[in-house]
Amino acid sequence: MTDQNRGPFASGGMSKEGTTTVVNINEPELDYVDKKVVCSAICKCKDTPDVGKDGRSLKQACVSGRLKVVDQALQHRSPYKPEVNYDMTKEPPAPIMDSSVETKGHDWLPGWIKKWWAEDPEHPPFQPGQGMIRRPDVVIVKDPTKPPTQDNIKQVVEVKFPPDTVSQAQKDDYKRIAGDVDVVTMTPDKCDCDKPEPDQPKIPVEDIGTLGAIGWLLMTILGRKPPRGPVPQF
Repeated sequence: MTDQNRGPFASGGMSKEGTTTVVNINEPELDYVDKKVVCSAICKCKDTPDVGKDGRSLKQACVSGRLKVVDQALQHRSPYKPEVNYDMTKEPPAPIMDSSVETKGHDWLPGWIKKWWAEDPEHPPFQPGQGMIRRPDVVIVKDPTKPPTQDNIKQVVEVKFPPDTVSQAQKDDYKRIAGDVDVVTMTPDKCDCDKPEPDQPKIPVEDIGTLGAIGWLLMTILGRKPPRGPVPQF
């Protein structure tokens, strides 16, 4: 099936084979625009993932990489922030950002820890693997001109490809990062990657102005050449 026929934003329904996608009504969900963007990356990487040197399929790395390309193209002002590290010793957890670009996640965590961890008198001695640092797959921000601090987080998204699952420790820590907003787990099934794309739902009038920017985002995620013109603003 081609990418054009994929349904990266359906929320459930009856497939051609007569089976039904199970949707837990109590689970938090992404809104239409956010789901379309995130699921476009998930569905693309489900079928054409990155491949490691040992031949392993790196689907989650593929999703992160595509969203990073978008963020770079938007001068690190994309609403979708992939793999930002958070200092969990802070309350609320603090994003670890580039020292010169406050909306860009720090590229090299070991270097940041070596240089800055011991400089903070509030930090306990660093212990790898003890949950002092957490890195959600995607943080969606309210204002992309500001860093992904808790007061600027719209939703936290964890991407999982079967058979991987989210541990309880991850859930608890991501909820600490998110604060009062939702933590959403997205999988290919939730994106309906293997189903034809349904009719698009009606878009609220206030969202129509964002459609050009979202189309640009999707083309970039899917590896196509966006149309010429200024980079969209969010």
